[in-house]
Amino acid sequence: MVFGMIVRSGDIVIAKIQFTDTLEIKKRPVLVLFKEYNNLVVAGITSNTNMKGISLLKKDGMLKDSVIKLNYIFTISNNLIYKKLFSLNKIKRKQVYSSLTNKLKYLILNY
Repeated sequence: MVFGMIVRSGDIVIAKIQFTDTLEIKKRPVLVLFKEYNNLVVAGITSNTNMKGISLLKKDGMLKDSVIKLNYIFTISNNLIYKKLFSLNKIKRKQVYSSLTNKLKYLILNY
């Protein structure tokens, strides 16, 4: 992590991510959902716009049209953040949290 950088909920950052199917570590964009202690709970972002999720477009600040994958949520150390790109606007942030809340409600009701 860059010294002195403050990362908050709703930030899109580049982080060093280890993929589950390999030991390879790559720098990838993620959405910070929340921060607790020195850990960040994040959602993966892909440029494969055919995947399900919430669209994140160039006009939102991405380099290329992408999708926030709310089915790909994981925890990383704050130290794995490479740089902050931008923060979601209020409307997009509300869309993310509303969709995530609905997914959790569905799981609870169908448990």
